[in-house]
Amino acid sequence: MRAKLIESVPNISEGRRRNVIDAIAQAAQGEGRHVLDVDSDADHNRSVITIVGEPTAVAIGIDRLVEEAVARIDLTKHHGEHPRMGAVDVIPFIPVHNVSMKDCITLSRQVGKKIADKYKIPVYLYEESATNETRQNLATIRKGEFEGFFEKIKDPEWKPDFGTAKVHPTAGATAVGARQFLVAYNINLATADLITAKKIAAAIRGSSGGLPYVKALAFTLEERNIVQISMNLTNLKKTPILRVFEVVKNEAEHHGISVLDSEIVGMVPREALYAVASTVLRTEQFSRASVLEDRIEDALRNKH
Repeated sequence: MRAKLIESVPNISEGRRRNVIDAIAQAAQGEGRHVLDVDSDADHNRSVITIVGEPTAVAIGIDRLVEEAVARIDLTKHHGEHPRMGAVDVIPFIPVHNVSMKDCITLSRQVGKKIADKYKIPVYLYEESATNETRQNLATIRKGEFEGFFEKIKDPEWKPDFGTAKVHPTAGATAVGARQFLVAYNINLATADLITAKKIAAAIRGSSGGLPYVKALAFTLEERNIVQISMNLTNLKKTPILRVFEVVKNEAEHHGISVLDSEIVGMVPREALYAVASTVLRTEQFSRASVLEDRIEDALRNKH
């Protein structure tokens, strides 16, 4: 029987203090699970931690990660470009092998309840786990951020799914849910003009009539004195990475701005990169069968 595997990609509100980031990531490591990647951004003051493993083991790792984060992150002293409402801002669960979306929804609710009970953090279920349509979109839940949540949570409409209607004084609130793979993708522009960057973000954002399955915001990267289009791509088959890059590039050029570089935050399914290679090279039948290492993996797997 194939092993059950899920991915969890908790986002923590710390991207500058390396000792804190390392301690929180190491807390998530353990038997039956692996921390595959830690991607930190000082301007956003945020880190994205990628964990893969057996569902029960990953849930244990998340519990230990939350414990460490609550002890080390104080949102009253936190400032960064990226919106946030919690020390552990969001915890998604994604099915990988031999696990259904329903399984991830069940796990997300178990983990969410435990976080609320154990750490006194209000928890909101989002995406596939959401209890109503209003809470499917993470940005809607997070609106007002940590500072605004103390008033927001008093509204009966924003009663948390787990825990009492009281914001944790230093750890805020947390969103927990189940979703499909997405890619966090940023494009950096050769300008410090945030107003124009916001126009570009609005032009490509799906909710504004731009590219479907694209969520986009514009931020200033003060250390580099440039602006960034920060995106979540939620359906790579229907809106591939290369399509997004080309549209942002064209929009930027329309405003007389060039693209400096781009970055993938965390990890990406290799099929997404195959699609880029196939399009750029204009190959007719490019797939994993065209990649030497993939063929070797398949051969070894079949041998055993």
